[in-house]
Amino acid sequence: MAELVLEELSALGAIFCGPGEWEVLSCSETDGTVFRILTRAEGFMDADIPLRLVFHLPVNYPSCLPGIVVNSEHLTRAECEIVKEKLLEQAETLLSEPMVHELVLWIQQNLRHILKRPEAGGGSEKCTSAASTTVDDGLWMTLLHLDHMRAKTKYVKSVEKWASDLRLTGRLMFMGVPDSSENLQSRCGLKWKEMQREND
Repeated sequence: MAELVLEELSALGAIFCGPGEWEVLSCSETDGTVFRILTRAEGFMDADIPLRLVFHLPVNYPSCLPGIVVNSEHLTRAECEIVKEKLLEQAETLLSEPMVHELVLWIQQNLRHILKRPEAGGGSEKCTSAASTTVDDGLWMTLLHLDHMRAKTKYVKSVEKWASDLRLTGRLMFMGVPDSSENLQSRCGLKWKEMQREND
């Protein structure tokens, strides 16, 4: 591990020394270092928003960008993604020098401006997923089976809203009813590969 990175990690450990503020998740000569910083930033109406920031410093850091994962129970998944994108944009201006502390300071000062922009949305759903220690979003699939549904139209509307807010793609299937698949792409403007069910 480069001496510059070791110095930065040591400094970060001294700066974020409160209970639970700093944790090294993994450290490897081949994969780099992954660590988590818990901090707070000023959000809507001067309210402090807790942020979990996971940084992955690759072996050739700081000459390349760190991987960043943003998570908060007070932000939607879409807002977490926007914050991550803005942090990476800021990181591009700091290449070739230790940048993690600068990025944390920057998000603490600018979170409220990022969230006020229209692309950040303003949904009230919380980002409830746990912070991932990996940076690769990858492809994943979840199947949700509901036994009973009172109002199909209201249910479909709710699922469409969740899918849109969380930038999810997929297909609704109502088992036992022929040709009853609801395509969310046409309703939400999302792109995806259709899942196909084999006929028995």
